[in-house]
Amino acid sequence: MPTLRVERDGFRLDGEAFRIISGGLHYFRVHPDQWRDRLRKARLLGLNAVDTYIPWNLHQPRPDHWRWDGGLDLTAFLDLAREEGLHVLLRPGPYICAEWEGGGLPSWLLADPDIRLRSTDPRYLAAVDDYFDELLPRVLPYLGPRGGPVLAVQVENEFGAFSDGSEDDTAYLTHLVTGLRERGVDVPLFTCDQPSDLTRGSVPGVLSTANFGSGAATHLPALRAHQPEGPLMCAEFWNGWFDRWGGVHVVRPAADAAAELDTMLAAGASVNLYMFHGGTNFGFTNGANDKHTYRPTVTSYDYDAPLDEAGDPTAKFTAFREVIARYAPVSDAPLPEPSKKLNLLGVELTEQAALFADLDLLGAAESADRPLTMEELGQDFGFVLYETRLDTPGRTLLHAPGVRDRAQVFLDGQPVGVLERESHEHTLAFTVPAGGAALTLLVENQGRVNYGRGIHDRKGLIGPVTVNGAPATGGWRSRPLPLDDLGGLRFGPAAPGVGPAFHRGAFEVAGPADTYLDLSGWTKGCAWINGFALGRYWSRGPQQRLYVPGPVLRAGANDVVLLELHAAARTSVDLRDAPDLGPAEE
Repeated sequence: MPTLRVERDGFRLDGEAFRIISGGLHYFRVHPDQWRDRLRKARLLGLNAVDTYIPWNLHQPRPDHWRWDGGLDLTAFLDLAREEGLHVLLRPGPYICAEWEGGGLPSWLLADPDIRLRSTDPRYLAAVDDYFDELLPRVLPYLGPRGGPVLAVQVENEFGAFSDGSEDDTAYLTHLVTGLRERGVDVPLFTCDQPSDLTRGSVPGVLSTANFGSGAATHLPALRAHQPEGPLMCAEFWNGWFDRWGGVHVVRPAADAAAELDTMLAAGASVNLYMFHGGTNFGFTNGANDKHTYRPTVTSYDYDAPLDEAGDPTAKFTAFREVIARYAPVSDAPLPEPSKKLNLLGVELTEQAALFADLDLLGAAESADRPLTMEELGQDFGFVLYETRLDTPGRTLLHAPGVRDRAQVFLDGQPVGVLERESHEHTLAFTVPAGGAALTLLVENQGRVNYGRGIHDRKGLIGPVTVNGAPATGGWRSRPLPLDDLGGLRFGPAAPGVGPAFHRGAFEVAGPADTYLDLSGWTKGCAWINGFALGRYWSRGPQQRLYVPGPVLRAGANDVVLLELHAAARTSVDLRDAPDLGPAEE
């Protein structure tokens, strides 16, 4: 049974000196039918472990509902890791960052208007305790001392960047450590922080590790100064980076990243690649950053990693394998070949369903004297449709400072403008016709903030709305549109129209294969194939094509559905055999 010990001079596994060479692989960002392939390639790279977060928000979407099936079958993933001869570093949070929606914290926590996340707030700690009570009995059989693959468990995540060093923050971390230990976690615990945050994020008796992408020659000594004894470990070696909408595709030369990896291994440090394989923010699961300006993350989490989004080896795979082979055994098996890709052009979307015509099939409206937030509506992801009546004709100034995150504004069903949080837009002018008009705002949750104090990120219209300076309190209907079931949509022949609409088409393939959905000519929206939510697209870029995992397709007939929020220059889409993550330079 593999038992890891933290000793003064390093790690020991079953009494022998041991170095962790691990790589990030998030099971929830990879189709479950592809888990084994990715794990096997981790072994071929020379890794002896994989690291995964656990997304609390997906496993507990509502306070009384848990999910551990399909792509969220954590124990199945752990079984496969063990079968492939890999250890596991488990990172259960409760907060995980990860460029993931809300940093993995369930959105329903925010239904309480003054809750303090990542603190000793009793309401938050009670929810965390319930999470641990549900999670840890599933995990305990997989811990090393019980013969399982899990060598170590992380406490929280980069808490030093969030903490102000208060006694309350120390008490919070202590509560988590106690909660893990009292529930039977008997493997080493560790924290991870950026080097400048180590003091605020560390816990006495728990191994401290550091996160960085470069400067190992400086950061490892800083870690040693903070922690005079014990293993040196970089728990997140940022060998690539993520992309945001409206930015460029971030890349890092393989040689540069490999040289930094070599520096760490030469120093005797353990390391976890962040990421080994990034995967995809399927559906509405991407996060966002907000350092004075809101920046949502794209659908792809390719991360310029050693394995690309489709699981194919990149130049970094080869470069890293050569470096690792200098310090640890590496399989002499040949490099894995890229997976088969599908190329099919001109898939016509011949059917259409107007969003506003099918509202009752997608969500039930609630009436109130003000707009209700997503959290008040019991909704995690998607859109909220807000409706009210404007009775005074003439020039009208709409002021909505609390748009979270993007509002399309309609007057009697006709588009009159867009308000974007990212662009700091709050005000829109239009003319109300004689007799008044219906005002509609379709608000998209583009991803809850996953880092910093901005994690208290409620969605929808979160503040007062005024019309010509007066509160708009004439009665509001707030309709949740989670778009988690499109089965009832009433499609008809495609025809020119105004406003958001679903578009559907059919295509046939001889057999499943990875491919990329090319949305050239389309503006902004979401895509599904065979009911599987691929994610968001946006002509703003950089990403232009959405990854389609081969297991999503089936031999014979398949269907594709787009929700286009604006308009398109074409009526078809393409399935391409190569990605397009956008330009790497302005």
